[in-house]
Amino acid sequence: MKEKKVLCGMSGGVDSAAAAMLLRDAGYEVTGCTLRLLDTADIGQEVDSGCCSLEDVEDARSTARRLGIDFFVFNFKEPFRRYVMNDFVSAYQAGRTPNPCIRCNRYIKFDALLRRADELETGYIATGHYARTVFDEASGRWRLLRGLDRRKDQSYVLYPLRQEQLSRLLLPVGNYGKASVRAMAEERGLCCARKPDSQDICFIPDGDYPGFLRRWGGMELIPGDFVDMQGRVLGKHRGLACYTTGQRRGLGVSADRPLYVVRKDAENNTVILGDESDLYSRIVWAEEFNWVSVPPQSGPLTVTAKTRYSQTEASGTLYPQADGTVRMEFETPQRAVTAGQSLVVYQEDAVVGGGVICRAE
Repeated sequence: MKEKKVLCGMSGGVDSAAAAMLLRDAGYEVTGCTLRLLDTADIGQEVDSGCCSLEDVEDARSTARRLGIDFFVFNFKEPFRRYVMNDFVSAYQAGRTPNPCIRCNRYIKFDALLRRADELETGYIATGHYARTVFDEASGRWRLLRGLDRRKDQSYVLYPLRQEQLSRLLLPVGNYGKASVRAMAEERGLCCARKPDSQDICFIPDGDYPGFLRRWGGMELIPGDFVDMQGRVLGKHRGLACYTTGQRRGLGVSADRPLYVVRKDAENNTVILGDESDLYSRIVWAEEFNWVSVPPQSGPLTVTAKTRYSQTEASGTLYPQADGTVRMEFETPQRAVTAGQSLVVYQEDAVVGGGVICRAE
């Protein structure tokens, strides 16, 4: 039956392998798949992580064979280039610091994968993300919840998911801790049981962002001025893409005190430097806001929110705007809020919604 069929994205890591295993044990007809997002030739260097390397593909294939499930490799390189890699370049050209993993989840891992599931007449998709979904009878709405393991919770990167996607998404490892997931995989003899987690952006394995922007996007790094909060020139920068909000090291500016990147001004090609105290903002604006666990709101909401994946949420009030943007007013100022990153908003364990940060005050 279609409602018992699930297409499980398998990255070659332990979390997605455990997801496939748990679903098969629960009686689902599981088909595993790995998404080919890019090749070594695309970026001019060896791809060794992030659903992209041949080793990852073979680890996923080995896991599927061990579990006795069908397995496919899907070529999603073209949409990955268009929606993730090209957007990464565009964001840096606009002076922002983007989160490509969120873009990948929105356009590739869930959107494109659901379309492929439809082609295979499969009712559900699944991933190894540490988060949970539940249907709320009272509101008639699917809710996205944090994973039970707060240290591994990945609900932050799933906020773009729409209701139709949530209704067809299974997240089995969200009910477990990381140690339990590894133990279960090891007990079943899965090859990835002790495989380290991938940490780097898959299309920039060497961490050289400016180099990638030059090679892939043809983006010229144009030197400009470092200026202080009053607009006085302090020195020359190497190009906006070389810096991010909150950065202190590697500025090459002599001063009688530590200086930090407060923000970047793409229009004037300047990097504004200031004291550590200048990094704090109490008001954050976000666009492209997606309401998740609650329907779109018109009045203020008391919430917690965070502006980076690794951050602990802070309390405040969310004010929806008539143009679809939101204004978040934190009770205490937040450090190094960065345009291009995401504001994700919670009420207890539920993701209220999230959007892309456009400015802070």
